Amino acid sequence: MNDTNAPFPRLDAEIPWLTTEQMIEVDRAMIEDYGIELIQMMENAGRSLALVAKLRFLQGAPGGRRVAVLAGPGGNGGGAMVAARRLAAWGADVQVFVTAEDKMTPVPAHQLSILKSMDVPVQRADALAPDLDVALILDGVIGYALRGDPRGLAATAIEWANGHAASILALDAPSGVDTTTGQVFSPAIQADATVTLALPKEGLRAPGVSEHVGELYLADISVPPGLYSSAALGLQVPPIFAASDVLRLR
Repeated sequence: MNDTNAPFPRLDAEIPWLTTEQMIEVDRAMIEDYGIELIQMMENAGRSLALVAKLRFLQGAPGGRRVAVLAGPGGNGGGAMVAARRLAAWGADVQVFVTAEDKMTPVPAHQLSILKSMDVPVQRADALAPDLDVALILDGVIGYALRGDPRGLAATAIEWANGHAASILALDAPSGVDTTTGQVFSPAIQADATVTLALPKEGLRAPGVSEHVGELYLADISVPPGLYSSAALGLQVPPIFAASDVLRLR
């Protein structure tokens, strides 16, 4: 593990931690009530993931560094592919490995098409080789849509990452960890750090899950303040991202 802390301020304020159901409501309200499209949220998530990758794990100099991006078919995969695009534009040698291209929802599929237009190498996750030389692995395989043990190419990608010597940076939650209960399924990513979105997830502070989460960062995806205080959620959240789009939680 890289031991150099990234220059992100620590969050000292008390804030709510969300269940999976509450985060689903946040996403729904952003899209349906405020007109903030998924592609906008995904762009914010991926940019923050790329920033943490660059400043925390690539010493602020991604040029020529090799990064493997593991992308599932949903929102987490889309955010990871946004990060892949950013890192490639910053000069990193990025390779993307997808677990279910045929099942990608439209917005992640759009992100994949951009990467292909940029000539970023994209392969199926079963092409992952044990001796692949990378400095960093980005985990965007499964987010809060996890339902039981990862299977198929998702399991292949997770097992490959855990067996590799490179550091692992997870988006929102380590793939294979339930975001409400913290239950660790098999296999589950053992991340060196996790960039969770909007507000931290309850499952990421469950007993025994810290070895899968690693360092915990919180990233702004531009949730309107009034959304949290709505009748559906009833939460009070101060303007926590005023100082930085990314904050260190632990």
